[in-house]
Amino acid sequence: MNDGLTRRPIAVTMGDPAGVGPEVAARAWEARRDHALPPFVAIGDAATVGAVWNGPLVRVGSMDEVAATFADALPVWHLEDSGPLTPGAPTAAGAACALHALETGIGLTRNQASAALVTGPVSKHALQGIGYTHPGQTEFIAERCGVTATNAVMMLAGPSLRVVPLTVHIPLAEVPERLTGELIVAKARIVARGLKRDFGIEAPRLAIAGMNPHAGESGRLGDEEIRIIAPAVGQLVAEGVSIDGPLAADALFAPGIRDQYDALLCPYHDQALAPFKALHFHDGVNLTLGLPIVRTSPDHGTAFNIAGSGRADPGPTIAAIAMAAKLAASRARRCVPAA
Repeated sequence: MNDGLTRRPIAVTMGDPAGVGPEVAARAWEARRDHALPPFVAIGDAATVGAVWNGPLVRVGSMDEVAATFADALPVWHLEDSGPLTPGAPTAAGAACALHALETGIGLTRNQASAALVTGPVSKHALQGIGYTHPGQTEFIAERCGVTATNAVMMLAGPSLRVVPLTVHIPLAEVPERLTGELIVAKARIVARGLKRDFGIEAPRLAIAGMNPHAGESGRLGDEEIRIIAPAVGQLVAEGVSIDGPLAADALFAPGIRDQYDALLCPYHDQALAPFKALHFHDGVNLTLGLPIVRTSPDHGTAFNIAGSGRADPGPTIAAIAMAAKLAASRARRCVPAA
């Protein structure tokens, strides 16, 4: 059993320096004792932390230093000066720093110096301005880990609900074309495996929502359930995956129904995220299944509109760090090899 994995600090990238990432990382450190957080290091530009927070910080260059200093100061792995910065106003230099932090965090976690990776919010627009071509951080992390993007599955997890959107950042009009039986089967397999190795659930129970109202009403409101979803569910059941559906989405999230399952799969983004955020807006965690490393993220964006104001809620970052530690411990108990 690799118990040493759980004792290694967690790498927390601060995301775009002009966003709330530096502030929430610092305030998560302030709450470390209240939430029993493990040692972690904030990665990025140390000056951006000092600009929004007056607590103690120390620059570090190794994970041994992180463990030694965490009790008394926020360890910051300083990468570069991101230049003059106005909170809420992203810059090319800031985007470059955010990308460098992401690369550093991935490297530290892949080489097992870090137990897990927590990624702060970035500006996709700012990253694209410096030549970044990936749709988001997940695809970049998957590529660096040698995993195809289709095998990196986004899950949103909170205390009472886990959801997986089967299609993510695409127009709603494209969902019927992009939702295929192959996609459903591949992602459901990854979810079932992820629940076992990362959450320690030996016999995961899944459910999948229908795409149309009332799950299509036997084809009267759409036939995607009959043509696509039901055959995929049949294949998964034949493989030994415990999965029900397609079920009507308007009832699936009711307490007496959702509580029967370990994860709910939904054909499109907002079908999964709208009810999830209604329940877990402040403590929901975005995590990626199918990777050789543990990766979580707070379920919010850069919040440029409140950056530098002191109003950013550290709760999602605290939850992401706590969950990263939990998942890393689960892998260690199951002797899952690191990347």
